[in-house]
Amino acid sequence: QVQLVESGGGLVQPGGSLRLSCAARGFTLDYYAIAWFRQAPGKEREGVSCISSSDGSTYYADSVKGRFTISRDNAKNTVYLQMNSLKPEDTAVYYCAADRTIIPRFRLCVPDSYDYWGQGTQVTVSS
Repeated sequence: QVQLVESGGGLVQPGGSLRLSCAARGFTLDYYAIAWFRQAPGKEREGVSCISSSDGSTYYADSVKGRFTISRDNAKNTVYLQMNSLKPEDTAVYYCAADRTIIPRFRLCVPDSYDYWGQGTQVTVSS
């Protein structure tokens, strides 16, 4: 059974850090495009950070550039999202997603480009 399992969410004060993990089960992430999305209450799901399967290029939403870092550990079959200098507006449910197809760059951080999704993990940034 193909699964993506996120972990690492929680409550953190503004300026703090969290590292989210996304473990793949039932398949190997090596040749997959990977992305982190988030969805806040009343808002659309937005792409936060994405990795291309074709050349490993990484992309970030303008709102998180310089603060978030996406990485993958193929040996552990896991993708990470390191989040630093967190702000209250980063509060959302965070989802990881994966897809085996070669996704064009302009669609890499678009939700409907992805077939496999995790269950989500809540991140709350509040004092």
